[in-house]
Amino acid sequence: MLTLIWIIQIVSAVLLICLVLLHSPKGDGLGAIGGAANLFTTSQKSAEKGLNHITYVLSAIFLICSFITGYHLFG
Repeated sequence: MLTLIWIIQIVSAVLLICLVLLHSPKGDGLGAIGGAANLFTTSQKSAEKGLNHITYVLSAIFLICSFITGYHLFG
C-alpha cells in the first residue's frame, strides 16, 4: 500500500515539475513596448486556465500522498 502511494507521489511530482515549466511567464517582456503582448491573449487565457486547474489537482494529490506517507512512517 505504501509503495503505491510513493509511486503516485513520484509521478505527481514529475508531472508538477513539467506543468510548472509549461506555464507562461507573467512579465510581458519586450512585447509590451510594441503592443504585441495582447495579440494572442484569448487562446493563451484558456490554455493557462486549464494548466492552472491541472496544476492545482496534482498539487493536492502530491500533498495528500505526502501526508499519508508521513503518517505511515512516523505515526
